[in-house]
Amino acid sequence: MFIKQITLRDYRNYDHLALNFENKVNVIIGENAQGKTNLMEAIYVLAMAKSHRTPKDKELIRWDQSFAKVKGHLENRNGPLDMEVVFSHKGKKVKLNKLEKKRLSEYIGTCNMVMFAPEDLNLVKGSPQLRRRFLDMEMGQINSVYLYHLSQYHRVLKQRNQWLKDVLQKKQKQDNTMLDVITDQLIQSACQVLQKRFAFVKKLETWAKPIHKEISRGKESLEVKYIPSIHVSDDMDLSTMRIVVEEEFQRLRDRELKRGTTLAGPHRDDLQFVVNNKDIQVFGSQGQQRTTALSIKLAEIELIYEKMGEYPILLLDDVLSELDDYRQSHLLNTIQGKVQTFVTTTSVNGIHHQTLKEAQMYEVHDGKIEVK
Repeated sequence: MFIKQITLRDYRNYDHLALNFENKVNVIIGENAQGKTNLMEAIYVLAMAKSHRTPKDKELIRWDQSFAKVKGHLENRNGPLDMEVVFSHKGKKVKLNKLEKKRLSEYIGTCNMVMFAPEDLNLVKGSPQLRRRFLDMEMGQINSVYLYHLSQYHRVLKQRNQWLKDVLQKKQKQDNTMLDVITDQLIQSACQVLQKRFAFVKKLETWAKPIHKEISRGKESLEVKYIPSIHVSDDMDLSTMRIVVEEEFQRLRDRELKRGTTLAGPHRDDLQFVVNNKDIQVFGSQGQQRTTALSIKLAEIELIYEKMGEYPILLLDDVLSELDDYRQSHLLNTIQGKVQTFVTTTSVNGIHHQTLKEAQMYEVHDGKIEVK
């Protein structure tokens, strides 16, 4: 899969931009605050219909404009594909081959993409929220069923939290029957989300383990573990998992009523990365943490290829400068010749690799792009 052309209108600092790309490495060079990352974000938005930088779609619209549009012409294994996302102050609309899709789940997953940015180096040592977001974003684009159950879970979770809050603040009476109904709906979606996350993490570890061993020159062994907030495991079937989750919600009921919020479930789960039997979030060096983050990202590429039958598009946003020469080389060797890649950087000086010598270069200055 690769993007042949992208068109932007009133997106961030771009009033209008039409740019053609090669099915190889495309390097976008420019000083900070000129529009490199905005372009990278727009490519990501084309695939995911939302930004990786902000949850507020309105921030994507250029100052004083009524809407922003991102259009792309792509090629995948089935032929040409047109994608379009429009953001306005009323919401957003998505189109595939000029036909509007009512559900985002019908759009997301059409174009698979892996983003590697400096903040992803915090995947290991950052917050559990960052790791949950990583899971949801990557799983959502290769599994529309997961996306459906996740959206159902968050919808019911929001409703349940509001009910608990209203009871705590005495805005409404405690109705245990109502709580039972909402909790039952939450449990149904939670078990689906849990089962699919366990399966994904297991598959991710299968790919990441040998990659990590190679990057660490055979010195380290990586394990990736899903850490649920409820005592369930990946060997449970749905009915067994449901019983365990129901029992936990019964146990937590009084505490939740006193706190006014839901205290357990997939929204409180985490990922753990273990290297040579040590939790590297706590005990790992910065080098180990970066090797793990790189291994996970490279594993994603292979996992998507296995699942979808073609490689995703790779976005490297100002990340090469954050990696040492050895990790840089390993990353560039891995992608060479098989993954359309977009790289942003302030300079290619100091990056000595054949992949970049053969790349298409673009220079960004104040929202204008020149092909070099």
